[in-house]
Amino acid sequence: MIQKANIAGINPEELHRLGSVFEQEPNLREVILYGSRAKGTHRPGSDIDLTLKGTALTTAWLMDLSAKIDDLLLPYEVDLSIFEHIDNPDLIEHISRVGKVVFSNE
Repeated sequence: MIQKANIAGINPEELHRLGSVFEQEPNLREVILYGSRAKGTHRPGSDIDLTLKGTALTTAWLMDLSAKIDDLLLPYEVDLSIFEHIDNPDLIEHISRVGKVVFSNE
């Protein structure tokens, strides 16, 4: 079962639509929000930065997931990454410090 948390500035219907996409991904364990929305400093039109944790997550899978999210026609850009693929230590530290789990299969 997916547990959902709020994302600053995203209405419940849009959050539900995002959750519906994530629920269809059996290898997805967690979705972590970071960036301005996690810090509460977002502005209208700010993107949604999400990093994903799970098993056997590949770049091809990420591109497919991104297309599914694009098909939702949300009024925000959704920036996705696979946490295990991030090699920027500053970004890893930022996610560890301000990241919020917004979807979880655990």
